[in-house]
Amino acid sequence: MNRLRPSDLAHRHQVSTQAIRNYERDGFIPLAERTAAGYRIYTDEHAAALAAYLALVPAHGYARSGRIMRAIVGGDLDAAMRVVDEGHAQLLRDRETLDAVKVAIGDLTSESPDHSAGTPPPRHDAPPRTIRVVAHRLGVTPATLRNWERAGILVPERDSGSGHRLFHPDDVRDAELAHLLRRGSYPLEHITTVVQEVRRAGGTTALAGALASWQAKLTDRGVAMLHASAALATCVDVLRPGVSRG
Repeated sequence: MNRLRPSDLAHRHQVSTQAIRNYERDGFIPLAERTAAGYRIYTDEHAAALAAYLALVPAHGYARSGRIMRAIVGGDLDAAMRVVDEGHAQLLRDRETLDAVKVAIGDLTSESPDHSAGTPPPRHDAPPRTIRVVAHRLGVTPATLRNWERAGILVPERDSGSGHRLFHPDDVRDAELAHLLRRGSYPLEHITTVVQEVRRAGGTTALAGALASWQAKLTDRGVAMLHASAALATCVDVLRPGVSRG
């Protein structure tokens, strides 16, 4: 087993010696042995754990990566694998969200049945609409729109005097988007994520231009997960010989 100084480990992985001490303190790598003078001595186990943690971060983020490594270092492989599974499940949900946005944007930017029947899309400068008008437009009940508001999908303004909901053009767009997704059997929490992405992008047109970038980021995260899995497998083999391969 190779014996490594903190500076050796830091240089190999291009991090500071203070960062390595922090990772040790936080349980991301095993505790180091100490010399009689109190200096830390690291080994191949620490190098493998450090490599795994640094590979996990771009794939799973700092918080989830820390949970994975603390479980591995602590000997709870099942707990670590559960957190890894959570990361992969999140990536799948993000891909499904992206697919839903693509479908919804395609529907909203094409001629819809309502529009072809003579109901024009909301103009940006149009006056606000009441909840009953929007509900009638979509063919749903006002109670449905109130339920979407409670879920965070809709955020209509309230009239300062009457307290009535005021649906501006962007709110009508969000309601139409939610309606399309509900017809596709998407759950409310999923629709909330989609609509919030549309709001952040400034509308469906702006979001459409960002979809390629979003797709690329998901692909990059998937590739990062592949590299992280390889580094994590090596770490498990080094820290727990025989465990990962039975």
